[in-house]
Amino acid sequence: MLWPFNHFRKPRLTPAGTIEAIYGMIVTQAREPIFYRDLGVPDTVNGRFDLLLLHLWLLLRRLRTTQGGVELSQALFDRFCEDMDDNLREMGVGDQTVPKRMRAFGEAFYGRVQAYDQAIDTDAEALAQAICKNILNGARMDQALRLATYAQATEADLGMTTDPALLLGSFKFPMPLRENETP
Repeated sequence: MLWPFNHFRKPRLTPAGTIEAIYGMIVTQAREPIFYRDLGVPDTVNGRFDLLLLHLWLLLRRLRTTQGGVELSQALFDRFCEDMDDNLREMGVGDQTVPKRMRAFGEAFYGRVQAYDQAIDTDAEALAQAICKNILNGARMDQALRLATYAQATEADLGMTTDPALLLGSFKFPMPLRENETP
């Protein structure tokens, strides 16, 4: 069905397939077993959610400095919200409860973005403390330091990625180092 006011809407510049591909990369990276097996992220719904947020934040942070990144950032955030809504419904959460849970997801996202932005701009210790609090339930600071090192390496790697490569989804997240591995 054609909606009568679609001509007022600004056309999306980023193809839907690109948004799906990039969001799929974020989800795939957040599901890498090394995070759960070697880096202490709880293999729970909350642990996976927090790792997804970490990767989404890292990419959105880089897109802030990219020409055309605002639109892609919004499209990725919208896709994240759609994914969370779909997951809630698949888990059997009722229609009355979904908006409340979505609001909580939004608050979690914006709270973590603020905490991670402040921390990464401070130092590795501050980022590790934010990660420890938000991802590792306040325990295992040694694992939090390794996750912070990974986040900083990912930020640097994304920083070296060209703007066109980012906008087209032609990049890869780096793999975290295992214990006793050196770069």
